[in-house]
Amino acid sequence: MKVEQLIVQYLYNNKKVTLQDIGFFTISPDSLVPSDNEKETALPPGAILFEYNTKAPPDEGLIDFVVQHSRKIKPLAASDLESYSILSKQFLNIGKPLIIEGLGTLVKNQQGIYEFTQGHIINARLEAAPAQLKEKLNEEIVFTTPYREPASKKGWVIALIGLFVVIAGLALFYFLRNPNKDNTLERVDTLQDTVVVAKPVLPSPSAVDTAKKTVANTSNTTVVKNDGYSFKVVIKIYPTKQAAQRAYIRLTSFGHTLIMSAVDSTRYKLAIPFKTPLSDTLRAKDSLSIFFQSKAYIDLN
Repeated sequence: MKVEQLIVQYLYNNKKVTLQDIGFFTISPDSLVPSDNEKETALPPGAILFEYNTKAPPDEGLIDFVVQHSRKIKPLAASDLESYSILSKQFLNIGKPLIIEGLGTLVKNQQGIYEFTQGHIINARLEAAPAQLKEKLNEEIVFTTPYREPASKKGWVIALIGLFVVIAGLALFYFLRNPNKDNTLERVDTLQDTVVVAKPVLPSPSAVDTAKKTVANTSNTTVVKNDGYSFKVVIKIYPTKQAAQRAYIRLTSFGHTLIMSAVDSTRYKLAIPFKTPLSDTLRAKDSLSIFFQSKAYIDLN
């Protein structure tokens, strides 16, 4: 029950109540207070009187009444009543009327004095105070920690992210391995899309024969012609040829099949060739964008 309701009910029972630093409320002796079985009743005008007093002390009887009906300790009950008085004064100081249900309305006039207007209907009195709980004489003490149900949603989110990463990795592995079954590493090193093939880790006999027929550009690379792929997926464009070559060497060392070609006189791009049908372009582009964390695009040239 709210503090405001307890204040009103204490006034019904004792015919007088003090609000700290606000004033005193009293019920005239000839006024009839509603019985316990009545929900609402009306009091004649002037039955409830208010005396303004900014030095009104705490009401000890009201504090005990709050303790009895709220089961709070006395210091906490006194603190609740003090907080109610402070908030009520702040409300009145900004010019707002303080409506106390079952009692009436307080307002602050131009002279700074609180004026009270009695309400027409008051509430019935409280029921008897709830019985106090009795402590068991031989209560068993258990020191085990209670079981906690796993209710965290964070684990599900992490599991879903992990599953997505695994699926993306499997899709990328399929697109990288399926179009080039001989595991050769290709790239374009000239403006005419001449393919440069890095030395394979485990070359097949056919790949060795092909490499012998090409013109060597460096000590560990071989130039061959395009052997016919259906499309390329460009994974990144580099501002210089040296930067593109460094990225090419690093990525091919991981087993990726790459093609390097010139965009213009200074910029070079790295792409992955595919021999699969053109219907696979969108799926390949999305998989490589996720794997390399870049904005990949399709190159049909």
